[in-house]
Amino acid sequence: MLTALEAHPLFKAARTVLLFHSLPDEVFTHRFVEKWCSRKRVLLPVVVGDELELRLFTSPQQLQPGAYGIAEPVGEPFTRYEEIDFVAVPGVAFDAAGNRLGRGKGYYDRLLPHLPQAYKAGVCLPYQLVESVPTEEQDVRMDCVITSR
Repeated sequence: MLTALEAHPLFKAARTVLLFHSLPDEVFTHRFVEKWCSRKRVLLPVVVGDELELRLFTSPQQLQPGAYGIAEPVGEPFTRYEEIDFVAVPGVAFDAAGNRLGRGKGYYDRLLPHLPQAYKAGVCLPYQLVESVPTEEQDVRMDCVITSR
């Protein structure tokens, strides 16, 4: 399914992408992040309190364990949100309408409204694509959902 992500025309055209370093129950993205960091400006989220801070990823050597055991890049925060073209978003579940169920902390729901120009692609395993995801007012809908189904 990451093949479908990298084949997406808007991913291909993107210069700055926000990806994620996966947890064990998510689509494995570690090699994908490494592959693209030499071709695009790749950002990864870092949990800082109740917010996601974005940082540039340049190599696996710059990663350190962060919140929830996720490897996070060290370095200065990236704050030029308007330069982000494409966002790959993890989740617990997605539906065909682009609704996303996160892990309940609201990190992406607080971040994504700051990225109105960025194309948002939910990335999930086949079993995470469900009939319907309950939504609330603050939930941000994905522009597409990519899975191997």
